[in-house]
Amino acid sequence: MTTDSSASSESTAPKEPSLEARSPEEQTPDPPEVKTLDRHLQVRFKSDGERLLLLLPPETAKQDSAGGLTWTELSQQLQHRLNGGDRFWQPNTTVHLMAVDRLLDQRQLQEIAEILNREQLQLDRVTTCRRQTAVAAVTAGYSVEQQSRQETLQQAVQNQAQALTEPLYLQTTVRSGVEIRHPGTIAIVGDVNPGGSVIADGDILVWGRLRGLAHAGAAGNSGCMIMALQMEPTQLRIAQAVARAPANPPSQYYPEVAYETPQGIRITRASDFSKTQMLLGSKRAGHNL
Repeated sequence: MTTDSSASSESTAPKEPSLEARSPEEQTPDPPEVKTLDRHLQVRFKSDGERLLLLLPPETAKQDSAGGLTWTELSQQLQHRLNGGDRFWQPNTTVHLMAVDRLLDQRQLQEIAEILNREQLQLDRVTTCRRQTAVAAVTAGYSVEQQSRQETLQQAVQNQAQALTEPLYLQTTVRSGVEIRHPGTIAIVGDVNPGGSVIADGDILVWGRLRGLAHAGAAGNSGCMIMALQMEPTQLRIAQAVARAPANPPSQYYPEVAYETPQGIRITRASDFSKTQMLLGSKRAGHNL
């Protein structure tokens, strides 16, 4: 007669006591819960044509026990992202920093640039909805695009006659290759050098020499104006109208204002400028560009 060894083994093996029957010191604690980081709290890279987007988690993301990332955590996470995983970018790729509503100062922007430089990446532009971050980026020499938190293109067109985002005030020189964008008025105490660009949905005021490109009313508001103490632009734009500086510069410069008329962009001395007359289409001293 044969014996079923498996049945015999099963019948003679001691039974494992149930969890409820074990003493507290015998019980094995449950493994700790593995917490996954919300992707909205992560530093991320995204390919965008020939450039690389660096997306930072919002300052106010996830207002719960996890909270947002501190600056130390953010910089460490950025380094980990660059050091690990598959790299889908080429050396010397330019980086567009999408800072969202995260507040960054010059020191932090410089640290981000240094981390990127170590991996042969070049920080070129900063997009933010925080005015302090925009000012810090411009001061550090980066192109800037400031956005409104709730802005949409449709709202911008519909609300042309209404108040725009608060003005962006900068005390700096806009160097060649630097571009500044803002969904309101831009006021610059300093020069705009050739190769520099200033693009605003509102007016543009340059307390200095305007020698680069200026585009006021970029969302379509033809009632905006461009003013400079010394008007020497490579190109002026107001809404859809485009004009270049005259071939023969004036012998003497005065503070001047550029504005749009049915005949195109005109320029006149600031002392002669009257927005009321402009809206009514009245004739006055000035010349077409």
